[in-house]
Amino acid sequence: MIANIARAGLLMAAFAVAGCSESSVNDFVPQYANKQLPARIVQEMNAKGMTRTSPVLARVFKEEGKLEVWKQKTNGRYDLIASYDICKMSGKLGPKFTEGDRQSPEGFYTVRPGQMNPNSSYHLAFNIGYPNTYDRANGRTGSNLMVHGACSSSGCFSMTDAQIEEIYAFARDAFKGGQTEFQVQSFPFRMTAANMARYRNDPNYQFWAMLKEGYDHFEITKVPPKVDVCEKRYVFNAEGTGAFNPTGTCPAFTQPQGLQTAYQAYQSKYDAAFASASKGSADAPKPTIAGVKEAAIVSDWTKKRARGERVPIEPPSMNHDGTVTVTERMGRIDSEAGRRMAALDAAEAAKKKAAEQKAAAAAAAKAAKAASAQPVVTATIPSPSPVAAEAPAQAAEAAPVEQAGTTAKLKNKLLGLFGS
Repeated sequence: MIANIARAGLLMAAFAVAGCSESSVNDFVPQYANKQLPARIVQEMNAKGMTRTSPVLARVFKEEGKLEVWKQKTNGRYDLIASYDICKMSGKLGPKFTEGDRQSPEGFYTVRPGQMNPNSSYHLAFNIGYPNTYDRANGRTGSNLMVHGACSSSGCFSMTDAQIEEIYAFARDAFKGGQTEFQVQSFPFRMTAANMARYRNDPNYQFWAMLKEGYDHFEITKVPPKVDVCEKRYVFNAEGTGAFNPTGTCPAFTQPQGLQTAYQAYQSKYDAAFASASKGSADAPKPTIAGVKEAAIVSDWTKKRARGERVPIEPPSMNHDGTVTVTERMGRIDSEAGRRMAALDAAEAAKKKAAEQKAAAAAAAKAAKAASAQPVVTATIPSPSPVAAEAPAQAAEAAPVEQAGTTAKLKNKLLGLFGS
């Protein structure tokens, strides 16, 4: 009965911050878009009971930086066939909220043939379909979120060229085999009891707990879950006759009895493991987005950067206590917009400097003119009074008389001592 839950599925997850600029698909298909899977993978598929064109599914784990490709076996269940190290991605753990927040999406996404781009300027690419029904119901925005090669993007979810060739081939072959769409499951981390306990106090925890139900259904059944949205939340493997309105009240529904029984047993073991993990020590959590407020701050930084303005080298980061961390180093994007803004800033700086120099020269000239206009003051030495003028002459006349008197007195004294 559980096997009847099967849907379509394929591969690969991806994301971007502000999105990737892509060339449009045309009739020309590069040779590497038709590259066949390596012999070693084909041999492993045969050993696991998979055909080359059987359906595929992708799972992404952001914290571990892994992208997994799962493929359907002849018994209807899926098995892991390939795992790739993610080459580059941006943002933090947590969902994408708005255009430009540099976050990669988390949730359940669908890729159809029209989303594949063999003519990508990043070797090969496909659009993961963000925003999905859940994202739109919750007012989340963004566009052009790709999985691509080149390992060169700070926005999209980037793989190496060799990796994207294999991933693209898995999807291409599955479409050739009749799969009409494939599911991409994007998670912040493997949703084990230990990891959930590590992030139990995170503001994104309730969102992750909702995703975990779909994660658990796949772990139990090894079949991609059927995904619906109502009351702005995900619903998995629902069976019912009512229509699902993403923002409306959920209709009456049930889940397959076999799945319910298996899920209860699975959850019982999980609860015990979660309680134990919550008491012990664990690795420190990785940085996570602090919600819509941080998304808005980063989005504003992204817009300024795109306009070529000088901004901090790294995007601002909001801490969970509400404070914002901004790096001191500043710079601008190396683009046409950045170079244009740099030229405008340089011209403005030169204009300001010239104005300051002109003002300084004018001030100096004004000061010099004021100094030259001051009256010249001439010092006048007063003439000596008649009395003051006569005093030196009288003193000069008296000096010989006084000197002569002194000489006579000395002569008389010597005569008295020795006689005449």
